[in-house]
Amino acid sequence: MTDLTELSLAAAREALAKRQVSAVELAKAHIAAMEAARVLNCFISETPDQALAAAADCDARIARGDARPLEGIPLGIKDLYCTKGVRTTAASHILENFVPTYESTVTANLWRDGAVMLGKLNLDEFAMGSSNETSYFGPVISPWRRPGSNVKIVPGGSSGGSAAAVAARLCYGATGTDTGGSIRQPAAFTGTVGIKPTYGRCSRWGIVAFASSLDQAGPIARNVRDAAILLRSMAGHDAKDTTSVDLPVPDYAAAVGTSIQGKVIGIPKEYRLDGMPAEIDRLWSEGVSWLKAAGAKIVEISLPHTRYALPAYYIVAPAEASSNLARYDGVRYGLRVPGKDVVELYEKTRAAGFGREVRRRIMIGTYVLSAGYYDAYYVRAQKIRTLIKRDFETVFAEGVDAILAPATPSAAFGLGEKGSADPVEMYLNDVFTVTVNMAGLPGIAVPAGTSAEGLPLALQLIGRAFEEETLFALASVIEESAPKIALPPKWWDR
Repeated sequence: MTDLTELSLAAAREALAKRQVSAVELAKAHIAAMEAARVLNCFISETPDQALAAAADCDARIARGDARPLEGIPLGIKDLYCTKGVRTTAASHILENFVPTYESTVTANLWRDGAVMLGKLNLDEFAMGSSNETSYFGPVISPWRRPGSNVKIVPGGSSGGSAAAVAARLCYGATGTDTGGSIRQPAAFTGTVGIKPTYGRCSRWGIVAFASSLDQAGPIARNVRDAAILLRSMAGHDAKDTTSVDLPVPDYAAAVGTSIQGKVIGIPKEYRLDGMPAEIDRLWSEGVSWLKAAGAKIVEISLPHTRYALPAYYIVAPAEASSNLARYDGVRYGLRVPGKDVVELYEKTRAAGFGREVRRRIMIGTYVLSAGYYDAYYVRAQKIRTLIKRDFETVFAEGVDAILAPATPSAAFGLGEKGSADPVEMYLNDVFTVTVNMAGLPGIAVPAGTSAEGLPLALQLIGRAFEEETLFALASVIEESAPKIALPPKWWDR
């Protein structure tokens, strides 16, 4: 066969089933690709020996006719997921040498279904960032480049390592987490597909927490069908997570390619921002045309509280982060910097262990939760969150099946081009995605075109709670209608 890493997940699965290739051959091809692409810094930890051992077991199961849904499929795991016996760092110095004694529920589901782990993927520290530049282990470099330029491009964040690894053909798919857009934005930046499922669809147990009421696990893959296949294995009820919802998990891949005739698609007028680049607006209009041509009905809708979503998010998320990250104190696990007493131990450990962006968000969160400011900031932000959720509920109650919007306000930017002097500039990357997390809804980013600089652009579909099947059906229409975006040439492997 040709280069095995060029296959889609679905095609690789079919080749394994037909005995055209072995799981060990797939694992070896991806291990070689990882080694050749270390300049991209996608992986924090590589696990080649573990991958080859697991692949050999997969071949044995296939030989005896006992293959599982993901048998022998090599995947990358965002280093926010705890993996038993394998270092889990959250891309932070404070957890640099943490080795869990337990497995996250989502990764356990993937291993149950036969997937093979290639290693742990880089991310923004504790998932706080939109460009993968805050990692203690250094930034991830996107496999994409502007034509004729050697400027390093960011892959987006926080799941930048996941998106870059999928786009660079280092794995067939990867896990990500999405707190304010951290699956959809990097997928948009790298020409891959990323879905943030409904809050509660995937267990959060064993995933290092950022903001517990917003975090949700999801996959990044090369196409809509591959993302659907992965989500089916990742999702499911978990008694260990009290926010996990006990609902049947559909066969999402069966929804790919189904008719969208009669579906009502809402176009939110509030998403037409002042100063929006013409190419983003044009892409959005093309998306409307593609869905309309496939039989969907297009209506303009209003989500009036959208304008408050970003500031409210950047109160709620840091507040929850401040609380969640209080556990990293040098006492039980992680980095410990000795002090003359326990207070100095805390201070020195946290000062040394957390990076600049994490410290900034902890300080913001602690401030908005403090006496005298709790009601003025945190309580008010939660009230706005309720209004944002109500806006979506109203629109869906009026018969809208899904909402179409841009995924990001621009294409990917160069390393160091944003946020170094003004972090708010970086936060604005989440302007189209945070509403979905605030309302707990599913959202998917699908490649739909390229910018004037030749970098990927994507559209976002937002659906009703637990109706991810509708999103996969709609996303497959965009995927089929949009001009094909070939993954970038392997400039790093020369």
